[in-house]
Formats: sequence, C-alpha cells, structure tokens
Amino acid sequence: MVTFDARPVIAVGGEPFIDIVMTVAALDEDEELVVLAPFEPVPLEGVLSSQGFSCDAVSLGDGDSQVTFRSAS
Repeated sequence: MVTFDARPVIAVGGEPFIDIVMTVAALDEDEELVVLAPFEPVPLEGVLSSQGFSCDAVSLGDGDSQVTFRSAS
C-alpha cells in the first residue's frame, strides 16, 4: 500500500493531481493507493475509476477523507 497525503499540498494552495497520477503509474499490479485529502476527491475518483480502479472513501472527521484505490484487474 502506498499513501499519498494531499492535505499539506492543498493547504498551501497547491494542486496534487499530477503527483497522484505519477504515484498511480508507479504502483505495482496489486498495490493499493490511499489518498488523504481535506475533502472527498470526487473528480479524482472519476478519473481513476475510468482507468480501472475501484475506490472506497471514508470520512476521517473535520472534512478530511481517506480514499483507497484498488486496481479492478
């Protein structure tokens, strides 16, 4: 499992999308990606779903979300 914490990037006004996509590209076939964000990243869920990933989102409280992405193949 690989964890990407997008919260610090977003907190300073950054956009973590490219870093997340690069992280996804580096995953091993059966490896999961966990993204921590200050909100549920619905657009990211849509993009990765279209690339064959399933996702499970969990609220961490205070608006933060943890989304686990798994390859559907």
